[in-house]
Amino acid sequence: MTTERRLVWDLPLRLFHWLFAASVVASWATAQLGVSWMKWHLRLGNWMMGLVVFRVLWGLAGPRHARFSSFLAGPRKIWSYARGLTAAGRAINSVGHNPLGGLMVIFMLMLVALQVGTGLFATDDITWSGPYNPAVSSATAKFLTRVHHLNFNVIWLAISVHIAAIAFYALVKKDNLIPAMLTGWKPAEAVPADQAIETSALWRAAVVIALAAGFVYWVLSGAPPPTDAEF
Repeated sequence: MTTERRLVWDLPLRLFHWLFAASVVASWATAQLGVSWMKWHLRLGNWMMGLVVFRVLWGLAGPRHARFSSFLAGPRKIWSYARGLTAAGRAINSVGHNPLGGLMVIFMLMLVALQVGTGLFATDDITWSGPYNPAVSSATAKFLTRVHHLNFNVIWLAISVHIAAIAFYALVKKDNLIPAMLTGWKPAEAVPADQAIETSALWRAAVVIALAAGFVYWVLSGAPPPTDAEF
């Protein structure tokens, strides 16, 4: 037995993961709590826009296992991995995201990007509207608002599948994925030396955070002047 560990998940990625999860729940809660919480709902929408932009940029510039190139796989590889999960014993070892996990990363980013994008135009027809609502017709705003509401059901479904997959790996494949996403480290026997990362690239993360914040500011500063709605 050895206690040697190797770093796989960088700190910025881990912070993103848990902030992203908490923000999804908070967005749902503020939407359910009524009109008095909608100001926070809109702020969370802006915050989540920044999170999505950060993850996209970090998927291009982050350490090895944060990069899309390290886990995006074609249909054949994804199908082969999924078939392998039905075999007895432990899961097929993946140092970073496995092919199915990588697919879920992209799917969740797309869903939340759609949620944020439609939220910019959505309205409750009473008090609150997204910052870009005045830029579209009433019919378009109603359609995007409906998509905004329906899409959150898809997000909950994706979250349920994600949680079920984590439970499956822990209970059936005896591979608990949560500790590594909290600490960043995996046992050395699960991580070849040439696949571990040496740093969390915090200075690079600071630049990416600044770029993401700048993008959000640029989007919001370009919104048309409000009409009779509050923002």
